[in-house]
Amino acid sequence: MHSFDVVIIGAGPAGSYGAFLLAQQGFQVLLVEQHSHFQKNNFSSAATPLETLEQFHLPPSVVAAYWDKLTIVSTNVTQQWKAEQPLGAVFDFAKLRTYLAEQVEEAGGTVWLGHRYLSQEKIAGKTLVKLKPKGQEVITVNTSVLVDATGYARAVMYPHKAERPKFYRGTGIEFLIEVDELTHQAYTDRLVFFLGYRWSPQGYSWIFPMDHHQLKVGSAFVGTDQPHRHLPHLNPLQDYTKAIIQDYLKLDHYRLIEIHGSVLDYAGGLSDIYSRDNVIAIGDAVSTVNFLGGEGIRFAMQGAAIAVPHIVAYLNNQSQDFAVYEQEMKDYFGKKWQKSEQINRRVYLEYTDEKIDLGVAYLKYLNVQDIMALLFDYEFNKIYQGLYPYLLKKVSQWQYQWQRWLRKLVSRE
Repeated sequence: MHSFDVVIIGAGPAGSYGAFLLAQQGFQVLLVEQHSHFQKNNFSSAATPLETLEQFHLPPSVVAAYWDKLTIVSTNVTQQWKAEQPLGAVFDFAKLRTYLAEQVEEAGGTVWLGHRYLSQEKIAGKTLVKLKPKGQEVITVNTSVLVDATGYARAVMYPHKAERPKFYRGTGIEFLIEVDELTHQAYTDRLVFFLGYRWSPQGYSWIFPMDHHQLKVGSAFVGTDQPHRHLPHLNPLQDYTKAIIQDYLKLDHYRLIEIHGSVLDYAGGLSDIYSRDNVIAIGDAVSTVNFLGGEGIRFAMQGAAIAVPHIVAYLNNQSQDFAVYEQEMKDYFGKKWQKSEQINRRVYLEYTDEKIDLGVAYLKYLNVQDIMALLFDYEFNKIYQGLYPYLLKKVSQWQYQWQRWLRKLVSRE
């Protein structure tokens, strides 16, 4: 029987980065991925600020495109921002995951692709983990710590679906399309986000650039387990994605490379179960994805970085549980994530289309640094940065109208 210090189930960004950090410190780590190759579940939209590359030492080879422009579109309003230098990148998600898995192996860890997690059983202080290699018999490995990095599935922490608590649910669909050169040039360095009833009435939609004349066009519904205050009926999700291709991009001819979709289950108030005995959850298994913007990659990796010192302390008998890990995660994510939940419910489930238009129109008073802080760092105080020029404009308009009224009054006399 194979024995490891740590077995991590799920080779997404959280699982792979956590495995790499542990292997770097000399621990025997097994990283398990159910798919036989990383193109099999290449589902993430994967836009991120440029700082992510530096923070996690990621090479240009995992980037499909860099962007220096942002556009936000609602039903009747469009706002745009441009920087002189790149603001961020769009990952090639398969290449990113491949790179991270290779880093695990280079650091001395073990990676098993095509192995499906079945179950775990604790005996005499060790955990026996059953895995099913594709086309082969079930095998069992032995570990001191078991890590659930299975994302929204939470397959390790909640082995039976009936045990799962109520989560907020989001669903998304994305088309990967190949377009003509002129269209690709128009979007090759730009992120486009869509709000409002026309484009995505209970969530948001997007256009992200990729290489090789490709674009990702997708839509997401958020809070699908809750009714919208003003919309009793929604079209199928893919209808809104098709509308962006046809009505916004105005494409009659394009090559559809693939359609993929996914589900996101998010625990309100970060109320996930973070650990049980020697089992610890990381990444989307503890809701590190931001439920307002849907961004998850860098937050999953950051969550793994927070978890690793606690795993090390447990392995070195310096800690008996992971309670401090849970508190540290809530300290790091708590305030911004809870505020994001509140805004999520208001904008996606309660706002009228006119109110969404008004909000997007107001964003023109923010500069590019402020809009980046708002969209990617969830610094909601930046909204008020635009309040001063907005009020100045309103005061100026009022003064102009008042002066006109005075002139008319004088002329009448």
